[in-house]
Amino acid sequence: MCAALDIMAAQWRSKMNDTASKPGRSARESAGQLIMIRFPGTVLDDDTAQFLRDNHIRAVCLFRQNMVDAVQLSKLTADLRAVMGPHALIGIDQEGGAVVRATWLPAPPAAMSLGASNDLGLACAVGAAVARGIRSLGFNWNFAPVLDLNNNPANPVIGERSFGSDPQRATELALAWMEGSLAEGVACCVKHFPGHGDTHVDSHRDLPTVDKPRDALDALELAPFKAAQRAPAMMSAHIVYPALDVEHPATLSRKILTDLLRTEWDYRGVIITDGMDMHAIAGRYGVGNAAVQALAAGADMVMALGNRNTQEETLAALTAALSAAEEGSHLDHAGITARLARLDALATAYPCAADRYLTEAEDQSLMAAAWRRGLTVSGNPQPLADGAKVRLLACANAAGDGVSEAGLPASAVAAMLARRYDVELVTFDDAESFDWSTLPADGRTVILASTTRARYGARARQSWRPDLHLALWNPFQTLDIAAPALISYGFADPALDAVADWLAGTQAAEGRIPLASVASMVFRT
Repeated sequence: MCAALDIMAAQWRSKMNDTASKPGRSARESAGQLIMIRFPGTVLDDDTAQFLRDNHIRAVCLFRQNMVDAVQLSKLTADLRAVMGPHALIGIDQEGGAVVRATWLPAPPAAMSLGASNDLGLACAVGAAVARGIRSLGFNWNFAPVLDLNNNPANPVIGERSFGSDPQRATELALAWMEGSLAEGVACCVKHFPGHGDTHVDSHRDLPTVDKPRDALDALELAPFKAAQRAPAMMSAHIVYPALDVEHPATLSRKILTDLLRTEWDYRGVIITDGMDMHAIAGRYGVGNAAVQALAAGADMVMALGNRNTQEETLAALTAALSAAEEGSHLDHAGITARLARLDALATAYPCAADRYLTEAEDQSLMAAAWRRGLTVSGNPQPLADGAKVRLLACANAAGDGVSEAGLPASAVAAMLARRYDVELVTFDDAESFDWSTLPADGRTVILASTTRARYGARARQSWRPDLHLALWNPFQTLDIAAPALISYGFADPALDAVADWLAGTQAAEGRIPLASVASMVFRT
């Protein structure tokens, strides 16, 4: 597989060198070619199609709101290709775990589940299977895998999306996943450069800072990205790294995107921003101004994922900047030509065309086995005898977090347990206001199912004492609850099946939490 990837990489570089911008391309046309948009709805309506044509847009990212089933989605991507042309880039976030958009495809385990399995071959196979599924629907660009090292237990947005905290092993697993995808013809975009793992702020909501000296960044955050030179694309993070640039977040930093990534590391792939509608950027800089700054910093494509108004604002700002750019500036003709060439080469090397999904059954089995390989225990949890009387405690409203799909309803966990046990369901709206002492001491086995990403607060940490904790999403929640735990790193159907079989005593849990320092200090053994 690696030899094949070397050939593909050589072909990609050759195509990039041979690709040039269209003679006579207007500033407005170039602006349209340099942004990726989103739009509402499950069909390509006439108005959106005309907007794409009028503005020469060739890149779209689709989300759950755009999807119904395989038939509908394949039609939508085909319509987009017809409008956007042969260099269309149709993207998706199909990472695995809780971050998937096409939810009916074989459900890939979260990155940290693969980290717990610690098997490069399995990671590669999962990456390949993800690519086969989304390619069959007409996608050619996946915004995965995550290269962030989650070495901060308080991180509100990465968690199990990371392969672990060890820079060498997490990198090896992530790049094996990437190699599987590339071999199946889907471009990867590693993220979030230079690293979103050691933050306690979600950049969707505010502007985080990672304030570490350069040598510390080199040893941790930067190491996976420096090793990912074969990645066709890299996504920037809306985070300030004072050791690299004291003034600008990475997305707007020439010191980071050009001086470090392009010049110091000689990275030749596509650089795309994270969504410019996120509060870390839009709330501080304005979407139009920020888009110009991002391109001037060295980005090749701006994710203009806001509404039509913000997309128009972005296009107008870029058009004005490109029209006024002088020779030798960061946005001059030569620089824009190079950006367009990289994007054209990406679309040429990874063409966008749906095909039949011939391996769905095999991939379904692969994913189910992969989820089982990642199951991890903390402490000494014990299976339950058939017919045991169980009191299940779970959050009543397991909403999504703006990045992930919605969490697991309490009723779904209850139904899983009810296959074998006598289950009484108790739900809470707010963990901090729930009074544990109200639970009767009647001999029932109390199981806490954690079905959201949010960590528990002081009240739960101090007073909640379940007999068993099922950590079905964020593994760091086991640090909050003093109880034996089973960690699944996700709540897809095959993960729940694996949990049910472990509870019945028919499934081993042989995963190892890939957060070595946390495991040794805090995870209960």
